Amino acid sequence: MNNKYELVIGLEVHAQLLTASKLFCGDSTTFGAEPNTQVSPVSLAHPGTLPVMNEKVIELAVRLGLALNCTIVQDNYFARKNYFYPDLPKGYQVSQHTAPICLGGHLPIQTSEGKKNVQLNRIHMEEDAGKSLHDQDEKYTSIDLNRAGMPLLEIVTEPDLHSADEAYAYLTELRKLVRWLGVCDGNMEEGSMRCDANVSVRLKGATTLGTRVEVKNLNSIRNVKRAIEIEAERLIGIVEKGEQVIQQTRSFNADNNTTFALRSKEEADDYRYFPEPDLPPFFISDEYLQEIKAAMPALPAALQNKYISSYNLPEYDAAQLSNDKDDSDLFEAIIRHTTHYKAAANWMTVLKQYCSNAALPVSSFPLTAEKIATLINFTETGKVSFNAASTRILQELINSPEETPESIATQLNLVQESDESAIEAWVDEVIASMPDKVKEYRSGKKGLIGLFAGEVKKRSKGKADMQLTNKVLTEKLNN
Repeated sequence: MNNKYELVIGLEVHAQLLTASKLFCGDSTTFGAEPNTQVSPVSLAHPGTLPVMNEKVIELAVRLGLALNCTIVQDNYFARKNYFYPDLPKGYQVSQHTAPICLGGHLPIQTSEGKKNVQLNRIHMEEDAGKSLHDQDEKYTSIDLNRAGMPLLEIVTEPDLHSADEAYAYLTELRKLVRWLGVCDGNMEEGSMRCDANVSVRLKGATTLGTRVEVKNLNSIRNVKRAIEIEAERLIGIVEKGEQVIQQTRSFNADNNTTFALRSKEEADDYRYFPEPDLPPFFISDEYLQEIKAAMPALPAALQNKYISSYNLPEYDAAQLSNDKDDSDLFEAIIRHTTHYKAAANWMTVLKQYCSNAALPVSSFPLTAEKIATLINFTETGKVSFNAASTRILQELINSPEETPESIATQLNLVQESDESAIEAWVDEVIASMPDKVKEYRSGKKGLIGLFAGEVKKRSKGKADMQLTNKVLTEKLNN
């Protein structure tokens, strides 16, 4: 990007909420149903039908607002946003755009220049429209109204982002947070999290914002980044030519990396907002707020700090464990039964790999956390190698969970020899049989330690405690 200019970005994210039913009726919200099968007279806007508020939506909105450091507005109402489009059955959308439930707030992200708090403008509740399908018929647009009335939260930033990389980091952290809180599944490919990017450019040092364009309905974090980069270059090109940027809504074509105009951008007045007459205002009490706060899970940043300060885990391990709630939940359950925190963190990699290979979520690992901790504790005694424990013993324990790790290790002849005198005898034999290699080692080729250790392993038929073996080898070879 031309260094004369500063990029200014604001993001609007629509997150579909993890509720069983729609915002104002009992229609199912399950993804993937046949078109127009998850509808009712209410979502189809038949005359005489009335909306009924889904209380779970309010709870999820407050939960996210608290996690994002927002001010929760206690007096709330809905408004009608009027516009006419084929996939909007009522001819208006019920929204909180003019009176959001959450104001302000911020989301911390990590940038190349360090930590940054991305400032939020608001979070508000609204219903989704249906979906227009333009590729189902050669002559006609098809309409699927399954999505009509789905509960959404719109999360709006201030124009506080200044690069495509910052936008990428923000969306990554936001998706992680909504999944962590059980607010939204974050599946952009299914449309349950969608992003609109408002982009403008201005000369560096300028304080007024340039004319913005909005790139709509970006369906992956990667596409958001690409669309912003492409649009920034286009806008700079327009300004450099001395031409005027037109405020408009655009779309992104991921196949050829271009944006194209859809329409001139509407302003709020174009929607003729007025309070929704069929829904009463509602009040969020202090007691209700306290209930939600009390039920909130520990957030990733707090857990990461705890893992570092209380369990002495490296920063990398702490970040990995606090990256996904299922992972952290399993780790927390395991360490209720063991104090080998670093070992438990290492074992999480093994458990996740098993689940990945078996196409299972981590939350469905086939052993209890207590049983896993038993295996970790046994391995840490040094009676078996980590390799044997993480492959053969783990699999046998999954097949026969009534067994103990020690009984399986004994049956499979995997118990290591930890008698130092026995290991010394094997080490002496190996050193005596390889005098040339001993000379090379002592002349500086320290990497040969692995060769000696491998020979000890062979002579012991795999039973030598390799940690102790390396200690003895190092002592004897260095004397």
